[in-house]
Amino acid sequence: QLQASGGGLVQAGGSLRLSCTASTSMFSINLMAWYRQVPGKQRELVASISRGSLTTYADFAKGRFVISRDNTNNMVYLRMNNLTPEDTATYYCNPNPPTASWGQGTLVTVSS
Repeated sequence: QLQASGGGLVQAGGSLRLSCTASTSMFSINLMAWYRQVPGKQRELVASISRGSLTTYADFAKGRFVISRDNTNNMVYLRMNNLTPEDTATYYCNPNPPTASWGQGTLVTVSS
């Protein structure tokens, strides 16, 4: 089970750090990822990170977001900088490709 946290209300230009806690070992999972979803829109991939910390980002995240993972403590993080109102969404962590278990996610609201 994966639990995302760290969301909140932030002004445009601000930063947030999201955390994802896994209840079981992530070591066997190669790709972990962050996704986001705006109501009425499809969930989209934000960033992925391999077991060896190779990362990929969606175009909108490049240069602003940083994904990282701590396999020892079963954690995945997403540092988000220079946030814009368009980043407002519920953020989820899940393997890539994702499992059916999405959890509640964490809501990020960016005010203009």
